[in-house]
Amino acid sequence: MSKPRTMDEYVGRYAGQARETLDQLLALAGETVPDASVAIKWGHPAWVHPSGTILFVISGHAKHANFTFTPSTRDAFDAELDGFETGKGSVKLPYDTAVPTDLLRRLIAYRVREHEEDGVLWM
Repeated sequence: MSKPRTMDEYVGRYAGQARETLDQLLALAGETVPDASVAIKWGHPAWVHPSGTILFVISGHAKHANFTFTPSTRDAFDAELDGFETGKGSVKLPYDTAVPTDLLRRLIAYRVREHEEDGVLWM
């Protein structure tokens, strides 16, 4: 299977709960950072700040989606992410659980702030 070139190609690969979760995450991202552009990076949708810096990446997998920020953004919410499986900068969101929209909005806002005010670039 070739790498997707557009957001539609990317989400078109998923169905059922996976598609519903990804659609919800993509809509949330678009609402929260409307000035960002979306590009396919490493085969996944990435939201890019007008300055050209990647803010975050969303990826779909067999049983979960990943929302990947910078490690500093993920670390800033460490206490609130208790109960979620996390990686260096990522939060695993199982398809069979509700999307934590309020928490994700705050993570996105923090990531935008850390880039715009602190100059934190992508990993």
